[in-house]
Amino acid sequence: MTIAVRATAPSLLEQLGIGPDNAAALLITAGDNPERLGSEASFAALCGVGPVEKSSGKSRRRRLNRGGDRQANAALHRIVVTRMRQDERTRLYLERRTAEGKGKREVMRCLKRYAAREVYRLIRADMITRHQQPDTSATLRTAA
Repeated sequence: MTIAVRATAPSLLEQLGIGPDNAAALLITAGDNPERLGSEASFAALCGVGPVEKSSGKSRRRRLNRGGDRQANAALHRIVVTRMRQDERTRLYLERRTAEGKGKREVMRCLKRYAAREVYRLIRADMITRHQQPDTSATLRTAA
């Protein structure tokens, strides 16, 4: 699986918390057509991490969208948990948002959205690069 992921989107494996299993789940959700993903918001919706308004009375909040691909959502959750344990920037963000009065679930929702945004950019860049390269296998077949 690592070989297939590295051939499709090598930059994903270079990021903290994204291993071959998480990368494969996210690539399956993205599909093989980079033009299909119009924006990072559409990818976030596919992963089920787009925000949904949940307001009542005086409080204004957002919650995670319960739709979308559950495997991709689980992959983003694993990425966020790993980064919360190992990444200093993520821990500082968690502390700052907690000090602002946000709960851990809400902070994790925000972190999942940030992770989805990052993954979208990496997948799109890798797929566009891959589609722009000439297909050398067809050239080799015709030369033989």
